[in-house]
Amino acid sequence: MIGYYILIGAIALVSWLVSNQLKRKFAKYSKVQLRNGLSGREIAEKMLADNGIYDVEVISTPGQLTDHYNPKNKTVNLSESVYNQRNAASAAVAAHECGHAVQHAQAYSALGMRSALVPIVSVTSGMSQWLVIGGLILGAAAGVGLGYWVAVAGLVFMGFATLFSFVTLPVEYDASNRALAWLKNKNMLTPDEYKGSEDALKWAARTYLVAAIGALASLLYWALQVFGGRD
Repeated sequence: MIGYYILIGAIALVSWLVSNQLKRKFAKYSKVQLRNGLSGREIAEKMLADNGIYDVEVISTPGQLTDHYNPKNKTVNLSESVYNQRNAASAAVAAHECGHAVQHAQAYSALGMRSALVPIVSVTSGMSQWLVIGGLILGAAAGVGLGYWVAVAGLVFMGFATLFSFVTLPVEYDASNRALAWLKNKNMLTPDEYKGSEDALKWAARTYLVAAIGALASLLYWALQVFGGRD
């Protein structure tokens, strides 16, 4: 277990560093006011319209960095600051979330896969580690008996969460690429504003990368505990 705690500690440290840097970037680029004077809401509505999407509503949601696209009710949910403010950070976030709406409208396969995994992961992720630990206590490392199969079930559940994390990567990177391409092609931002938006989205994507690596490392660690003791 000591090795596991070291692994989790290292991943948590990297995650904190990336998250902290992301917050710094957004704070920095929130001070870069847009010359076109458009708010995050207006940026989002224009990007949707330019992509021929008229059945998605742009709404404000409480909190900070709570921005997301909801494919169930077709809403682009922007945090209050992004929704109202007129800076490079809000433009980046608004366009990114609209990138997800464009993915949905164009039936982007990775987004469909991630959506299909959501109900599975919401049920399995909370119990996966406990099943593995319980299985090990029941003797899973010996490779026989009920404990082994309980632990294997836990690994399968953990595998769904890991798969979800990796499927999320192309979804998020593609949404950012769509956002940046639109911002550039439509001349929505000045070169300096664009560079700020691009940098902010790069750091946002890195948070998903760290999460995926962490999920895989955790899965491999527990798999080693279950299968490593077998002859």
